[in-house]
Amino acid sequence: MYVKFMTSVAVITPDPSVSRGLYLDALGLPLAAEGDGYLHSEEIDGCKSFGVWPLTQAAQACFGIPDWPAERPVPQASVEFEVADVGAVQVAADELKERGFTLLHDARTEPWGQTVARLQSSEGLIIGLSHAPSMHP
Repeated sequence: MYVKFMTSVAVITPDPSVSRGLYLDALGLPLAAEGDGYLHSEEIDGCKSFGVWPLTQAAQACFGIPDWPAERPVPQASVEFEVADVGAVQVAADELKERGFTLLHDARTEPWGQTVARLQSSEGLIIGLSHAPSMHP
């Protein structure tokens, strides 16, 4: 597996309004709000993309349900690593499975065009292996 760069870092929040108060209002980060409550910026130096991801959306993305499963650690952040191309996402996911890691889901393409496979680390972090066309000029 070849990781090209870190694609994104996102805080996962159980309470988006409280997190909005910190990251947008108090810290003044240049975050854009999507209609679904996701906050993000591609304008913070040193980070390709920073997000504030509602926990309900993380659960939907990983499991197809709005509630995080009680038997899993509740994640507090997500980190995504970019691979070379769309096909490399599943190849990387298969490599992790061969090494004994359990994926939350195999490679799939999200509505915004990013192809991603996810797992949860022993620390509870959501790790994405992805290819986001917008990150490739």
